[in-house]
Amino acid sequence: MRDLLAIRDFRLLFVGQAMSNWGDGLTTITLLILTQRLTGSVSAVAGTAIAVALPQLLLGMLAGVYVDRWDRRKVMIGSDIARGLLVVGFVFVGSADRLWLLYGIAFLQAAVGTFFNPAKGALIPRVVGSGNLLAANSMMETSRVVFSLLGTAAAGVWAGVGDVLWPIFVADAITFIASAAFEWRITTPSRAERSSEEPSRVLAEMVSGIRAATSNRILVGILVGAGVLMFGIGAVNVLLVPFVVGELGVSESWFGALEASQVVSMVASGAVITAVAARVDPTRVVSAALVAIGVVIAAISLVTTPWQLMIVLFAVGWTVTPLQASVSTLVQSEVPDEMRGRIGSALGTIIGSANVASMALAGLVAAVVGTRGVFVLSGGIAVLAGMLTVWLFRGASRTVREAPAAA
Repeated sequence: MRDLLAIRDFRLLFVGQAMSNWGDGLTTITLLILTQRLTGSVSAVAGTAIAVALPQLLLGMLAGVYVDRWDRRKVMIGSDIARGLLVVGFVFVGSADRLWLLYGIAFLQAAVGTFFNPAKGALIPRVVGSGNLLAANSMMETSRVVFSLLGTAAAGVWAGVGDVLWPIFVADAITFIASAAFEWRITTPSRAERSSEEPSRVLAEMVSGIRAATSNRILVGILVGAGVLMFGIGAVNVLLVPFVVGELGVSESWFGALEASQVVSMVASGAVITAVAARVDPTRVVSAALVAIGVVIAAISLVTTPWQLMIVLFAVGWTVTPLQASVSTLVQSEVPDEMRGRIGSALGTIIGSANVASMALAGLVAAVVGTRGVFVLSGGIAVLAGMLTVWLFRGASRTVREAPAAA
């Protein structure tokens, strides 16, 4: 960890993202709480979640093409500034008849965000070099999870004690601008090296990215595992807020404690994976984490008090950071630099598509089998995702691509 933080550009990226992740945590849960307050409708809450997830489905692959064409650092800066301006618009959503405005801004903000994550994922190998990828991704993922959860906790406490939510959106806007300021100071070359030929058409580049992904057994395993997982747990993201407020019958202020319960285990698991990064196989981490997530998600069906839910979420935290860090590392090491934006976007598109489908079905399935039944089904689907990756990874050989490290 100390060696990574000694790299100036990684340090700038790490600190900027920590601030932005805190802001994201503030807004993500606040939008769901605001929708719940204005409408009291599970369908409306699902609509908010879908508005955030839909742009990745519609624009993800296209964004990846341009990320591979443009300077990745400038893409990140522009994305942060645009999202910082857009998030202020949520301040003007104060009644149910303005829910259309909330949906519209959420969609636009997420659309701009489809450019950011593949750009960041493509930049990290250039900043830290190929030998430090798993440790760097673990640190970034730990930071993302911890600061997002701290933001969620802060938003939950604020929502529980006050009626006014607009200051949360202003705070998030400030974090976006601060993140852009840190990214501006990064000096690592961030434009992908491309052939001297004229750029091919967008569609052709999208197709070449898809072919590259489907020709690699490890990448296929990642795409299938992630897609199946999100088809299972997307519904959980929609139903958790109504479950806590409705079935468990507790105040919104509990969200701070519930989300915070994951922080300790996520930090611990992130520290462990960072320390042993050189000695673990990311493919095995992915398969084991998917199965573990499934078992724990199914256990939510047995919860009857918020204290029990805290224990379950604590268990979830041990799986999330290693899973995300390992997935990022495999994608970055298996994909050439000039295609990292497209493959990263392909992964995001599959996750987004499965997430939207799961969220859209959440209310319908819950009406048939109940909310607790949905948790059991979601857990079973996640276990299936883990089993599929075991089969797809079997016999596959890993490729480690060199990446220029920061000076």
